Amino acid sequence: MQQVSNFDALTGGQFNTLAQIGTNCKGKHSQKMPIIVKGEGTDKSNSRAILRRAKSKVITQKVILSLIEVAKERNELNRVKAYWNTYHCQNRIFEADDKLFGNYCKNRFCTICAGIRKAEIINKYWPIISEWKEPYFLTLTAKSVPANKLKSRMQRMLLSLKKILNRNKKRYMRGKGIKFEGIRSLECNFNPVQRWYNPHFHIIVSTKEAAELILKEWLIQCTPKFALIDGQKIRKVEDKVHDLIEVVKYGSKIFTDPTMKKRAKRTVAPYIYVSAFHNIIWAMSGHRIFERFGFNLPPRTKETKMTLAIEYEQLKFAPELFDWVNEETAELLSGYQPTGELLSILRDNINFDLQ
Repeated sequence: MQQVSNFDALTGGQFNTLAQIGTNCKGKHSQKMPIIVKGEGTDKSNSRAILRRAKSKVITQKVILSLIEVAKERNELNRVKAYWNTYHCQNRIFEADDKLFGNYCKNRFCTICAGIRKAEIINKYWPIISEWKEPYFLTLTAKSVPANKLKSRMQRMLLSLKKILNRNKKRYMRGKGIKFEGIRSLECNFNPVQRWYNPHFHIIVSTKEAAELILKEWLIQCTPKFALIDGQKIRKVEDKVHDLIEVVKYGSKIFTDPTMKKRAKRTVAPYIYVSAFHNIIWAMSGHRIFERFGFNLPPRTKETKMTLAIEYEQLKFAPELFDWVNEETAELLSGYQPTGELLSILRDNINFDLQ
């Protein structure tokens, strides 16, 4: 496999991430056309990563088919299209030089892409957060709302936090305040018992003083009608890695305990509330789920590695086998087999009730 410097010369001015796939002829002596692959690829020897990806693919396809039903029922055809795009994410992958390549949908509701994005953010921000001497973790919430008020509630929360950060930035620039340095994410849970939604922020800031001031101004900005002090949490970060992962989690949980008990007290298998998940996905659309404030990241190149692969294998995901299959040898890639519990949840515990 060789790196390509002049793609126009090789592709005749046509460029595609996985370009010009095909064969000259069929049969034993068929010769594959070269393809162009993007990125560094996934090391085929990383069996744990490949198993995780297979599990994510199995969950994603089942959930996405259910979300498609919800969107069709509501006649939301543009969302049906977005869901199908995610359904096909990583359906076909290519193996070259013991690495795996494929196209990603990059949608937030794709567990494969969300997992990759999560790892990228952690790797990007860990060098900075690891240097903070005494960071604090904040959870900022507002009162729960029904589905028809979810988007407006998120918009108000985002605006309120933005005002707090901007106001403090101006104070700091005038020499009358402290500097806020932190990261924040927007998350939303669904309560199937009360049938309400709870959007909230997870925030890590570099100092206790900043955390206390943000919390104080949040309660003033929001007023008791909008947010209660009992719903907010503040604590010192004891494990930076754990709390960074907590902030970078997905925007919404896929699996939810229908009794809303903590995992240790769970007596029934979790459910997937697809109508509620659909509502959360589209309430978050157009908003940044993750954001930094008060500091800049080191500059990095945006150039993506492109490589011409001449010898490669093509694999296609087979839902009935829970794995990718080599189209020439019929060999399975990961050997993943879902547990009986997971299969049962995906078969029996998907809830379509309008929420």
